[in-house]
Amino acid sequence: MSREVEPGIVVVTIDRPERRNALNLAVKQQLADFIEALNRDETVRVIIITGAGKYFVAGTDIKEMMSMTPTEHTLWATDRVFTVLRQCRKPLIAAVEGYALGGGCELALSCDLIVAGKGAQFGQPEIRVGIMPGAGATQRLVRTVGKYQALRLMFTGEAISAEEAQVMGLVSDLVADGEALKKSMEIAQTIAAMPPLAIRAIKEVVHLGHDAPLETALLLERKAFQVLFDSEDQKEGMSAFLEKRSPKYTGK
Repeated sequence: MSREVEPGIVVVTIDRPERRNALNLAVKQQLADFIEALNRDETVRVIIITGAGKYFVAGTDIKEMMSMTPTEHTLWATDRVFTVLRQCRKPLIAAVEGYALGGGCELALSCDLIVAGKGAQFGQPEIRVGIMPGAGATQRLVRTVGKYQALRLMFTGEAISAEEAQVMGLVSDLVADGEALKKSMEIAQTIAAMPPLAIRAIKEVVHLGHDAPLETALLLERKAFQVLFDSEDQKEGMSAFLEKRSPKYTGK
């Protein structure tokens, strides 16, 4: 695992090339610790998750998982990293090259945006080894691409191309192979220049409102909208617009 930093942006790289960056317990623990620390760091505005080499994450480490008992899954909190990602207040971008399969696809689904190289593949092949997705795909994938497409992927275990994933709405941006991280950085730089409180409010309302009745979700949106009028960033943003200058947001 490695991380790179530029003002407001952190790139977290999963680096386990001998297993195509497959997620074992050690990697998941380290990734969860990284994200928790970054979530607490007020200087961090955007987090990009990517994989070293030509792969994002090929899946969860089957060799390690094969002999696990239900009790061990519970005691070792094998899903902790996905809980940490779900609770992260910062925008998360997955920069995907090569395989994003099984737990790797679920890792990408845990992010707010997915940028993929054209040669990338997405899928949930758990059915082919006698199990089912267990880190969010049965819920997040359905909410992203709809029941019929999600069930096709989970029932058959077949992988889809990045181009097909984009058509389904699973991929935010499709780029040439090897360009996913570069494009993710460009998007992150744009987001990092925006008012952090407004970014956080948008993320919260979108995630909470998704599962709420429409009237409740609209009320959440309106309340969050109104609260932002107490922020210094709102005053700065509107003043800058009227004065025809670039705003300088502080997250206050």
